[in-house]
Amino acid sequence: MELPQMPELMGLSLLLGLLALVATAAVARGWLRAEEETSGRSAGQKANGCPPDKSLKSKKQKLQQRIRKEKPQQHNFTHRLLAAALKSHSGNITCMDFSSNGKYLATCADDRTVRIWSTKDFLQREHRSMRANVELDHAILVRFSPDCRAFIVWLANGDTLRVFKMTKRDDGGYTFTATPEDFPKKHKAPIVNIGIADTGKFIMTASSDTSILIWNLKGQVLSTINTNHMNNTYAAISPCSRFVASCGFTPDVKVWEVCFGKKGDFQEIVRAFELKGHSAAVHFFAFSNDSRRMASVSKDGTWKLWDTDVEYKKQQDPYLLRTGRFEEASTVPCRLALSPDAQVLALASGSSIHLYNTRRGEKEESFEQVHGECISDLSFDITGRLLASCGDRAVRLFHNTPGYRAVVEEMQALLKRASNESTRQRLQQQLTQAQEALKNLGALKK
Repeated sequence: MELPQMPELMGLSLLLGLLALVATAAVARGWLRAEEETSGRSAGQKANGCPPDKSLKSKKQKLQQRIRKEKPQQHNFTHRLLAAALKSHSGNITCMDFSSNGKYLATCADDRTVRIWSTKDFLQREHRSMRANVELDHAILVRFSPDCRAFIVWLANGDTLRVFKMTKRDDGGYTFTATPEDFPKKHKAPIVNIGIADTGKFIMTASSDTSILIWNLKGQVLSTINTNHMNNTYAAISPCSRFVASCGFTPDVKVWEVCFGKKGDFQEIVRAFELKGHSAAVHFFAFSNDSRRMASVSKDGTWKLWDTDVEYKKQQDPYLLRTGRFEEASTVPCRLALSPDAQVLALASGSSIHLYNTRRGEKEESFEQVHGECISDLSFDITGRLLASCGDRAVRLFHNTPGYRAVVEEMQALLKRASNESTRQRLQQQLTQAQEALKNLGALKK
């Protein structure tokens, strides 16, 4: 048999290759047509109200189940003094604030929402909240206005303030509306805190460099404070609205007076006094409700309580009332909250909270692993009966048993000195109420 020549072999190979390509293309077209028919059938079934193909539904359910498994689980915590846990946020809560009228708690989280909770529901089974959306950003700090008709937030990505107005609806709820323009960007470093004076005359923002800005409510900067701390770790407005204080790398807390004229016009900022006594950087500080006491916690492993009701214009310095030990402060940053009557000091390090009686400096309660993340905020409600903390997707509320014990101790001492019968009856009533609260909580005796 005669073998085909080389040109004939090459032609045969090309022909076979071309046939293979044609076959592959035909198969591909058939596969695409089948996919289109399936997609069209599913879309048509959905449009006509018919159930989709079971195999596709099964795949979708499996995907959703896998997503749910990958979603982080809510941290579980139980304790005999846990009053409530507020759990509506889908992201970690970064800040919270009680309204001055005591009716609401505001929380902000990285889920792009601010939640407004009703405090009257705290001890109920259901905890209602209203949601305000933070468009195209999320809030890391939140503060109520003094009249409780608005709140301000610090935007994580926008690095500025946004104001939300609260309008009450006929059904008792609220509508939240952001003002058309945010405050201008002025800070050059990450923010550490914001605040609104209870007089409504100014807003404070503090960043982690050494700057504190004082604004009017229209978004204009009235003054700038250079704290000279090397860096700021915290700053706040006093409840009386007269002072702005800061702490940081230096071992002191610096306090300034924000001065306004008789007609309400801003005048100047002057240095008022300092809290001197720590030997290392100050992590945090807090005011009592009447601004006559302050507390601080430092990297030197101590906390201190101060009498700040002094004539600072006559160069009188604050008095140190108590020093307590808190060893955790020497290794990790800490947060601090002072009860409205300054009788109880709450310290948070990591995910744990410790409560101290400020009269004797003794630790009375400890709550370990309260949150799944480090505690991001800590605050007493305006009555001082509850302590709130946040650090993951929940706010946890604790009964302030050291506060009740302090009331019992104080009322018993006052009763011994009371000579007026009406005064004795009033003191006895407060004593009985505190004792009953401790009895109900199983904490009458330490």
